Amino acid sequence: MKRFFLLLTAICFAVSSEAAFINGQSYISISDWSRANGFHVVSFTRDQIILTNKTSRLVFNTDSPEAEINGVDVRLSFPVAKSALISQLDLETAIKPLVFLQKPSAKRIMTICLDPGHGGKDTGNRVPGFFWHNEKNYTLALAFELRDQLKKLGYNVILTRNSDTFVELPMRPAIANRNSADLFISLHFNASQADKNNVAGPETYCITPVGAASSNAQGEGADHGATIANHVEDKSLLLAYQIQKSLVQNLHAEDRDVRRARFAVLRDAQMPAILIEGGYMTNPSEGKRIYDAAWRQQMAAAIVKGILNYQKLTSPPSPQTPVVPAPTNALNGLSWKATNSTASSPPAPLPKDTRKYPSPRQRQ
Repeated sequence: MKRFFLLLTAICFAVSSEAAFINGQSYISISDWSRANGFHVVSFTRDQIILTNKTSRLVFNTDSPEAEINGVDVRLSFPVAKSALISQLDLETAIKPLVFLQKPSAKRIMTICLDPGHGGKDTGNRVPGFFWHNEKNYTLALAFELRDQLKKLGYNVILTRNSDTFVELPMRPAIANRNSADLFISLHFNASQADKNNVAGPETYCITPVGAASSNAQGEGADHGATIANHVEDKSLLLAYQIQKSLVQNLHAEDRDVRRARFAVLRDAQMPAILIEGGYMTNPSEGKRIYDAAWRQQMAAAIVKGILNYQKLTSPPSPQTPVVPAPTNALNGLSWKATNSTASSPPAPLPKDTRKYPSPRQRQ
């Protein structure tokens, strides 16, 4: 009887060491998962766990959803527990798609739909200056530049708007679906009302997994059902990851994570879809770069490079990757000189819009 009790105790301990439920979520041991998947624990402190194998390095911050996958910050759906447990959902929807890549498909990326955020009566973010800087103008200018660079590489590019017009949110992914686009990329620029001098850098969003809350939803929305976009969420995550990586590395920008959201423009997209927040208009330094055509040229080149890196991993060989020029520092890094031979001529000057609009951002 005593031996049976000891055996039962050992079995219960083994199970509890491998799995647990925290706030209704299934968690498993990071060390057990690493051994089962060919990783080694190279550092294990109270605040951080680092795993490596021959090709990947994973960094998990305990009691936090912040993780780093091969040098790129990725926001997990749930925090890693201090007891070195990670949610099963994050392993399946964040780690696996980025570390254990699927076999490339036979379909080549041909058509890309660009979605310049806002437009018309929807100005997006508005930042005062010599004249009001409206987000809608800079997203359209970036879209034109990105379109020109993609076309030079042979892609078919469609835009959800070609002028300062208002397009309903549901219509934007509908345009991509109707044209059988292979990728959908929504372009935006961010703003912050707090700590404007320090908050800077790009964020790249893809659809939130079923059973999780969006990154900025403060835990709400975890009971949201599946959307059309969830059918290709692994590819959307990989696209978001490659573009965030390219933006951070090529623009030497602050990494503000690959994040999750159920934005209206993402939910109904039938193809891999992402939303790029290209930087903060409210940051004094980054804002001036966003307003500069030469810097937007470099941002477009970085996005192109991310798309090409994504294509190399998911589909047949693509055109040659363009060279992204290093920014030329002038006037304390606020003026940028474009040297990219693949880039088109600078877009036409932005219109000076002195009207005062409300700033709705209905993207949730």
